Parts: sequence; structure tokens; C-alpha cells
Amino acid sequence: MPSTGLPTQASALDSKPQVTAERQEFYQRIGEQSATPLWEVLSDIVTPEPRTGCVPAIWRYREMRPFLMEAGRLITAKEAERRVLVLENPGARGESRITGTLYAGMQLVLPGEIAPTHRHAASALRFVLESDGGYTAVEGERITMRPNDFILTPSWTYHDHGNPGNGPVTWLDGLDIPLINALATSFAEHYPEETQPVTKNQHDSLARYGANMLPVEYVSTRKSSPVVHYPYERSRETIHQLYRNGPVDPVHGVKMQFANPATGGSPMPTIGAFLQLLPAGFQGSAYRSTDATVFCVAEGSGRTQIGGRNYDWEAHDVFVVPSWCPVAHQADGESVLFSFSDRPVQKALGVWRDQTGPA
Repeated sequence: MPSTGLPTQASALDSKPQVTAERQEFYQRIGEQSATPLWEVLSDIVTPEPRTGCVPAIWRYREMRPFLMEAGRLITAKEAERRVLVLENPGARGESRITGTLYAGMQLVLPGEIAPTHRHAASALRFVLESDGGYTAVEGERITMRPNDFILTPSWTYHDHGNPGNGPVTWLDGLDIPLINALATSFAEHYPEETQPVTKNQHDSLARYGANMLPVEYVSTRKSSPVVHYPYERSRETIHQLYRNGPVDPVHGVKMQFANPATGGSPMPTIGAFLQLLPAGFQGSAYRSTDATVFCVAEGSGRTQIGGRNYDWEAHDVFVVPSWCPVAHQADGESVLFSFSDRPVQKALGVWRDQTGPA
């Protein structure tokens, strides 16, 4: 059969046609109309496999903590609105994101300080690193923050932070800011007062919605979880009990996903969160998935191989695994990893994939 002169499917996706003088002149003329030829960009925008500008990276807490304390000397929590060091992916410097769709930062509130009340369209999570009496208030419920607690600030909920204790309070922030900004749907506003009134008892949401029961005829008023506080003590006991019961997954160890008790889905519609226990001496098999994932070490020490390179970690370190990048965890002693990603969005769109074994 004679050739049609058209590129094959593979060549169209993997390469660009030759640029002749006549074609270049045509491209310039249509460029004046803000148009461009698809065949010149097709291989860049429709890729055979995921392609991301983000790269693997790690932020070691023992190195970041002195910078946080220095920031505490340079600017107050009130001046800064939120005193945070943004964890920028080295492949996307200046873009305030750790993955394509997610933001992460380390926040500090010093003794006696208050981070004033505001709300925004972006959804947020807090994973507590250090705290001795610090709190987050969400929609009238003031939550005492303890190390490794997981706390939600759902979209458009008023929240503030304070530290009546004697030592610094630090935590990892995770937000869907890059996704919200890509959709051009960002809104934010301040509460009229510095702090919102406390209208609920502590652990109110956990008692109402987090005990395998719901209020009679409960109807959810938002897409995020009605529980805003997932205490580490309870979560840690759960994964420890499952470890005792077995079996241990060869890739993930013992891994659970945090859930919205009203739906069984993720805690927030744009961000999924996970907790996994790696037994002492664990050497995980390789795995990859399309959701770029941010990890924070809750306990222990070990190393994670990301894209063929080893990253050693210890408590409070944060590291990121880009989309479709092979990852394998190893633990020295018994270790626990918290993680979050945009998996709920990908699953809602039907585009999420994962793969176990060598790439």
C-alpha cells in the first residue's frame, strides 16, 4: 500500500515534523492571530506517559527547624498572616508548589502568638510536628494539637492558630492552592475579629461523626469530612493492631487511608491522606502511581529509593515522589509515614493509575 504521507500515531506523539522555511513563515503568520500548529506541540502536551517538571526532593527537619526559628525572630505571626516556609519543588522554583497540584510548607507559631482567623477556597491539612499546648480552631471548635495529629481545614471554613504553651509549635501544611489557582477559583477573606468564638467543645466533631455512628438522618453540608481532627494516638493504634493481625503488604507495609466517615471517601475532595507502618527491617518492592505524593516521617528512620536514588530520612523529614516515579521504602526500626496527594481528584476524573514492580 502506498504511503499516505501522514505521520504514524507513534511518530506524531513522539516527535515533531521537519520545519521548512515555508512552514516557518506560515507559523509566524498564524502566530499573529494567536494561533499555533498542533503538530508542533502535540508531543509535548499529549505524552505517552506522565511527564512532570517536578523532581524528587527531601527537606530534613533538623536543617529546616533553625530556619523556622530564625523566621520567628524576623517576623511575627500576625505580620506574616501565616509564618510559613514554603517547600518549593526544585523543579518548579518560584511557583509555590511541591507537586503539580499541591502546596506544602512548614509553619511556626511561637508562645503567646496568634495566627489570625481567615478562610479561603483552598482546602488545607495540618500534620503536627512539635506542639505542647498549641491549637487550631476550625469553625468554632478549638483543637489542641499534639505531635503527628492530622487536622483538616476544609474549603471556606474559618480557622486560626494559637500557642498558649511554653515552646514553639510547628506543623506541615498541605493545600490544593496550585489546583485552585489553575482553575482560577481562589477566594479568601478575614474574620472580623482576630480569633473566632469557640462555640463547640473540643473533640465535638470526632464524637459526633468519628465513632462509626452519625447523628440521626445526618445529611452532609459539604464535600469534606465532618471530622476535622484525626488524633495520632487512635490512628497509630489502628495500624499497629493491623500489623499484629497481618499480613504486611510487600510494597506499602501496613497502609491505611484517612476517610470521610459520612461517605467513606477521602477527607477532602481534592486531597487524600494516608498513614503507613513499616516494620523494622522492611524492604518494600518498587511501586509507582500517577498521584505525586508528599511524605512526612512520623516515627523512625530509613530510606526511600525514588527514581533510582536513595533518600535517607528520620522523624519530621518531608520528601516528595513525583508522578509515575518508581518508589520503594526501607525502614531501620519500626517506622510510620504520613502522606498526602491529589488521588481523589484523579480518581474522580478516572485517570488515576498505579503499578507494582520494576518500571
